[in-house]
Amino acid sequence: MAERRRALVERRKALGFTQESLAQDLGVDRSTVARWESGKVDPQDWQRPALAKVLRVTLIELGSLLRAPAASKPSRAENVAVVTLEYDDEIEALELARRVSASDVGKETLERLELTFHDLATRYPTVAPQELLGQVRKYGLYVARLMDAKKTLAEHRQLLVIGGWFSLLGATLHIDLNQQDAATARLRTAMTLAQHADNSEIQAWCFETDAWRVLTDGDYTRAVELSATSHQLAPSGSSVEIQSLAQQGRAFARLGYSAETYAAIDRVQELSAAMGTPNRPEHHFQYDPAKSLAYAATTLAWLGDPAAEAYAREVISRLSPSEDVSKWPRRVASANIDLALSLVATNRLDEACDSAQRAMLSGRVAPSNHWRALEVVKAVEVRKISDARDLREVYEGMRLQIAPSID
Repeated sequence: MAERRRALVERRKALGFTQESLAQDLGVDRSTVARWESGKVDPQDWQRPALAKVLRVTLIELGSLLRAPAASKPSRAENVAVVTLEYDDEIEALELARRVSASDVGKETLERLELTFHDLATRYPTVAPQELLGQVRKYGLYVARLMDAKKTLAEHRQLLVIGGWFSLLGATLHIDLNQQDAATARLRTAMTLAQHADNSEIQAWCFETDAWRVLTDGDYTRAVELSATSHQLAPSGSSVEIQSLAQQGRAFARLGYSAETYAAIDRVQELSAAMGTPNRPEHHFQYDPAKSLAYAATTLAWLGDPAAEAYAREVISRLSPSEDVSKWPRRVASANIDLALSLVATNRLDEACDSAQRAMLSGRVAPSNHWRALEVVKAVEVRKISDARDLREVYEGMRLQIAPSID
């Protein structure tokens, strides 16, 4: 290890960080931290303020740890810096808006960050999670830098809320990619920011998101509990109020609690009908009647109710943009898996294999949902049909196509 990096390693260890946990706090790969400490590369200018903050040092002190000059001389206090940004058109535009505002943050910057979050949340159903995660990391880091800037109390609270939303979306993407440690860290960050901002909506979404995670791990009882907590925190008439009920209904279905499951389905459909269609129906954190159809298809399929078939076919009919499976939104792939499960239950195995195969070949089945596709594969394997081997090969191919973990 280079002599000039020993101080950096000692500082990290003194604060109780591993390379991995420091990387998670900074939104970078563990290998990036390792290269900093080995002396192979220096932190970029735009990364230094965040690194200094996490290590609880000023930029000048960070420069000493690195045995290199600080990124730039701060304009006011040493630990509040105006940094040279990476050449990125989007961030450059935000930075310009910030600098011409009355404060170091400004209303326009906050509004554009909010719009960016909504745009990313709307892209969630159709963009690969590993691709979207890079954007979320970039803007999350930018929000973190603005936390040290001069701003009003109202701007500070608004920034906390924005940071909470970006952290929540990041946690959702990590769950989709089966990156559990990173998902936990981002959920904790989102919850902390939401608590400081006194934002019950984000807090409720944190519990709902965690409910989905434990449900995919098979802890259905815990999923029921987390969904109930989410529902208690959820503002009346909000999307998360509906989604928490939907999540609880899914967990009830996995537990085989028929009465509770049907009650949850009825309540979700009632609330979503009253809400109407939002301006951004594909927004991950906005509920709409079409989502209640997809929810009913999944829940009834897990319960073994033949009615799941009609719901799944309706979702596919409404949302499939073309026969080109690569253009499907993620919800259509999920609906095809629901349809396959329903067809297996009625012993229409050839149709079930075809539906499941189309879902897996679409590239829209997130790693966190592979277990649902595997249920179809195992169900047809038990029946020893000729297509079972081909379906297993498609499933294994889908698993191999997922990019390596980037926790």
